[in-house]
Amino acid sequence: MDLNLRGRKALVTGASKGIGYAAARCLAQEGCDVVLVARTANDLEAARERILKEANVAITVEPRALSDGKHAPALAEKYPDLDILVNNAGAIPGGTLDEIDEARWRTAWDLKVFGYINLTREYFRLMKARRKGVIVNIIGAAGEKMNSSYIAGSAGNASLMAFTRALGGAAPEWGLRVVGINPGPVSTDRHVTLMRKQAQDRLGDPERWRELTRNLPYGRAATPEEIAAMAAFLASDLSAYTTGTIITIDGGLAHKSG
Repeated sequence: MDLNLRGRKALVTGASKGIGYAAARCLAQEGCDVVLVARTANDLEAARERILKEANVAITVEPRALSDGKHAPALAEKYPDLDILVNNAGAIPGGTLDEIDEARWRTAWDLKVFGYINLTREYFRLMKARRKGVIVNIIGAAGEKMNSSYIAGSAGNASLMAFTRALGGAAPEWGLRVVGINPGPVSTDRHVTLMRKQAQDRLGDPERWRELTRNLPYGRAATPEEIAAMAAFLASDLSAYTTGTIITIDGGLAHKSG
């Protein structure tokens, strides 16, 4: 399907791997020029080279740690005319309330929660002036099916869900859209890290993490590409009447009983 995105400009955070890389790649394949943002320059350059082998578009890399609030205004100043912002960077650790102390909690939220808020604040302001733009927040299904063993993540995702819905509801006044995606388990390095933590807690051995994936819907986790395809569709004019909405892609886990 041609999403009619050719010639638009997008910025994707956490773009060197996983869902962020898949989203950047998908947007590039649809004809978007893309700015890749992540912490590690070497990983970004490798991602850029892989994408350029498949898409004839402009790919720019920006190695930045978005947990530092100064980078949001700097990116907005350097790339003021974005059509699409995909907020994706973030890695909130698994653990219970007793296990996640204040310092770890704040560090995680500085990147994922405030990282999203800070970058959205800058680009929503610019998009309002142009009356054009879409913001897609990749959040996480733990925000709707709470898990006390992932309490910092559940609480952070729930706050970003409320943020997305509130801003997305106001966005039509300026011709804008703000939407979210709640992925469930996705086959990324991040997923393996969380599953290893759960395997340690439940089975006493992190190496047994694969045992915990056997009962997933369809017998597998989602692929990053499945999340990326939804992000590209939501960013396109084919979804022009969608705002303040969060799409859950978890194989039905949020509604599974037991």
